[in-house]
This record gives sequence, structure tokens and C-alpha cells, in this order.
Amino acid sequence: MPRSLYYLPILFVILHFRCAGQTVGGGCEGCEAIHEFGEKNLTSTDTLPGFGSSEPKLKLTGTVFQRDGKTSANDVILYIYHTDRKGLYPKKGNETGWAKRHGYLRGWIKTDQSGRYTFYTFRPAAYPDRSEPEHIHLTVKEPDKNEYYLDDYLFEDDPILTQEKRSLLSNRGGSGIGNPKQENGMLTFRRDIILGLNIPDYE
Repeated sequence: MPRSLYYLPILFVILHFRCAGQTVGGGCEGCEAIHEFGEKNLTSTDTLPGFGSSEPKLKLTGTVFQRDGKTSANDVILYIYHTDRKGLYPKKGNETGWAKRHGYLRGWIKTDQSGRYTFYTFRPAAYPDRSEPEHIHLTVKEPDKNEYYLDDYLFEDDPILTQEKRSLLSNRGGSGIGNPKQENGMLTFRRDIILGLNIPDYE
């Protein structure tokens, strides 16, 4: 048997395991929490706990696009979680899975045929030590790819969001910095997302 043919099965095995183990987006601690919606029937809109009792109320909304930035992406799951008005990830004591760290202020949506999504929640506070600006964590799961994280939602008027911190942002999925506007008694934060944008190993 020619030597080149002898090595073909070995090469196939190596390539198979490389492809099977390839992860879109790189490492992502806690991203598997996107699967913890349980029996919930996901729609394009979700209301997080505390929306009715906390201020300022916040509406996160926008469109998810495919990599071309023009074609809307349907059936994409988005998962968010954030701190309360004290800057803490609140817990009730009976949490399981990643809720033990993320707390109960979290929600899930699945984009509609137009790629639209909306979360109703409230503006979080910065960590008590003010080491990080106010932010809302965001994870995405496309139908044919593993989950990966995107840049947090950040607030343009947050004094902790310094130029130095801005320079460290990767703009995964596009910029997460927004300037919410007061509309219908709540702040409205509009953010469109481009899948795969600035995401390692996406193709």
C-alpha cells in the first residue's frame, strides 16, 4: 500500500475530531444558561421579573440580522440577565443551574419571522464597588451553531463607561452601547444585532 494511502484514515480521524470540537465564539463561561428556559414557550417578547415594580423601566428591542447585516434572522434565541437596583444578582434561595450565579433577573426570547425581539425589564445598577459600568449580559443561540456571547448592553450616559473601557470592547454582534429614549413611560433601548460579526471561528 502506498504510504500516502496508509495515512488517510489517520488524517480523517484527526480532521473529524477537530471539526467536532470546534467552537464558534471561543470560550463562554455560563453561556449554556441559554438552554435553561425549561417548559417556557419562547416568543419574540419576554418580561423579566421586577419589571412592574422597579424603576426606571426599560424596553430592549431591535432586529437580529444574518451575517450580511440585511437579512433578518428568525428562530434565534437570545438570553439576558442583569443586576438589580443595588448592583447585585438577586436570588431567592432555590436556584438551580446557572441561576445560582446569574440570579433570577433573566429572560429568553426567540426571534420572529422578521428577526424582531423585545425584552421588558428595568435599568440595572453598577456593581457596588463600581468596578464595571451598568450592563446587561447577552448570549445568542442560532439554530445551526453553538451558543456564544455578544457585547453587553451598555448605557451611553453611564459615567463609569470611560473611554478606556470603551476601547476594550470587541463589538461582538455590533456595538452594545445605546442611548435609551423616554417613550410611553419607559426607557427604550434599540439595538440591532448582526450574527457572526466580530465572532471568532464563525465561518
